[in-house]
Amino acid sequence: MHIEPGFLPAAKVAVANLAAVGVLSAYLPSLIKQPTLILRTLLAALFFSLFMQSFHMPVGPSELHFVGAMPMYLILGFIPTLFGFGLGLLLQGLLFEPADLINLGVNTLSLVIPLMAVHYTLGQRFSRLTIATILKLDGVYYAGVTLMVGFWLLQGESTPLADWALFASSYLVIVMFEPLVTWSLVTVIRPYAERPLLRHCVDLPAPA
Repeated sequence: MHIEPGFLPAAKVAVANLAAVGVLSAYLPSLIKQPTLILRTLLAALFFSLFMQSFHMPVGPSELHFVGAMPMYLILGFIPTLFGFGLGLLLQGLLFEPADLINLGVNTLSLVIPLMAVHYTLGQRFSRLTIATILKLDGVYYAGVTLMVGFWLLQGESTPLADWALFASSYLVIVMFEPLVTWSLVTVIRPYAERPLLRHCVDLPAPA
């Protein structure tokens, strides 16, 4: 989901950076009012960074990552995951890939806009967490990520459709694998969710 530095014109990168700041600023009051969300945001940034480093490879015009979006969203909540993406990408840039900081806003939007779409549609509708629910959430989320990458590619130099299709199809592996990770983590954490150490760290949905 990374857009490489230099692909987009500087003006469009600046607009994307402003848009990313605007999106996160809109949710900042909700984060500040609840200290437990700050803790979960730090955890989301940490887990996101670990997930990103665990698997990444160039595919077509972008880069394939194990994002871990649904494990974070379903265990830590919407606001922490939203800010965790931005903070995690910032940490990635500062510690591993300084050149990626140029497109920090671009890559943040590629992750948070699909997350918002999931949260305000399917995320509001399910009352019990099942494998089928996780598959739907993952499918919609990563469809959104691939569409966002396609959007950015249209803003830059000409990219063959086949290259974008290769990137989009590569996420099918993630969509098949991530639900297993999500279900496993939820199953392991749920019995301990009400313990003092975890009570403020997780926000699990109701079981099936």
